[in-house]
Amino acid sequence: MGIWSAGLATLLLSAASAVTAQAAEPPLVSRAATEERLKTIGPFVDGIMAQQLASREVAGAVVTVVHRGKTVLSRGFGMADVDGAIPVDAEQTLFRPGSVSKLITWVALMQQVERGRVDLDADVNSYLDFVIPPFDGKPISVRDLMSHSPGFSDVPGIITRDPAKLEPFTDWMKSHVPDRHWPAGTEIAYSNYGAALAGTIVAQASGEPFADYVERHIFTPLGMASTTFREPLPPALAPRMALGYELEQGRFVAQPPELISAIMPAGSATSSGPDMARFMNALLEEGRIGGQRILQPSSVRLLTSDALANTPNLPGMAHGFIVYRTAGPRLVGHGGNTGDFHSILILAPEARLGIFISMTGGNGSYAGRTELADALVGRLFPDRPAVRIAAAQGEDVPTGTFRMNRRDFTVPPRPGQDLSVARAGDNALTLTSDGKPSHWERIGPGLYEKVTGTRPAGPFDRLQIHGATGAWRLSIGSQPHILYHQVSP
Repeated sequence: MGIWSAGLATLLLSAASAVTAQAAEPPLVSRAATEERLKTIGPFVDGIMAQQLASREVAGAVVTVVHRGKTVLSRGFGMADVDGAIPVDAEQTLFRPGSVSKLITWVALMQQVERGRVDLDADVNSYLDFVIPPFDGKPISVRDLMSHSPGFSDVPGIITRDPAKLEPFTDWMKSHVPDRHWPAGTEIAYSNYGAALAGTIVAQASGEPFADYVERHIFTPLGMASTTFREPLPPALAPRMALGYELEQGRFVAQPPELISAIMPAGSATSSGPDMARFMNALLEEGRIGGQRILQPSSVRLLTSDALANTPNLPGMAHGFIVYRTAGPRLVGHGGNTGDFHSILILAPEARLGIFISMTGGNGSYAGRTELADALVGRLFPDRPAVRIAAAQGEDVPTGTFRMNRRDFTVPPRPGQDLSVARAGDNALTLTSDGKPSHWERIGPGLYEKVTGTRPAGPFDRLQIHGATGAWRLSIGSQPHILYHQVSP
């Protein structure tokens, strides 16, 4: 799931969301105000989805909101099957959450930690029957996988639509070990392979195939009977699946199912809105629903607590979760994009509130998911723009071309993987990505906030240029899972 998407492999499970972190200021709304706003959340979402269906290439969607252990919104929009005129049923229709699947994998990993079978600070090779080579003599720890900092190159070829090309993910992992490009634990670069490696460790440590494990130890206890990592889908679930689409000459054209078993624990889940509500509630209620506990409270707190950031002034990674906002309230979660589906899960642990969105349609539905997530966060937890601060006379701000560290290093960079940064006066920057410019105003040394007049309540995105001559870096608040390196001034 990613802000700057380029190609199917990048779209899959690039984890960025459009929700961004802000400074630690008091929230603009109290708990009571949030609860009052929740009373009108249905009409609010209805209005936005009417616009998305009309203008954002959305074929179908499910939107689920939970609060204090209860589902306060569960709605389906559009069509699960356009040609068959089958509408989305919020209770029954299945969607592909993409990289949101990873949150289930991190829960499974923490279960193994609780059982004493996995040590977060151990070399990953302690739990594998193949070898991940060290870099500069430093191995990858299990904890490094959770912060997406193993130093891996991206790995292509993780999606197929041909069932004949499916192979067990444990075999695929052994034959596709990616190159290493920096020591583990030093910078974040989102890694599908790293998350799948965590699932491999779960299977090895537990002695159970991964799909079996999550069914027995997560889905069954939580009553998530409509969720599976299996591909193709089991016959009992297949008829309920929303179709994936491409927009061709203005019409939705159904596509064969995407198969993501190569990196199963990183993205092959299928689920429903009610099942994701149960999963969110389990995390928000310290690891349990009713009498069923899947994690200890301390493990849930670890998953949602800070792990590593590319710069201390912007959000980073929690332990498997992406930090979207650091305070007012803290927001964590994960986005997920396959070629056909665009999803996001957001938790506000302090408010005991969770949001799950999944959409299918053309490429424009990716923007639709992002806009809806932004709108919900701004509605429930409005924020303030930062105070603009003028630069000191003669302040030098590095500009030029910056290239993302999350890519396949075996091929040339693709469009969208480079950003162009130029000064726009003494106190502003223009950032251009894939030919699209955006304007950012100075709020501190090397720190800028994106100018947008369309969301007065936020969220507000920020960027920071940091480092030193010869090693300048650029971080973006809405993309804490990647880092940009200056490649030319």
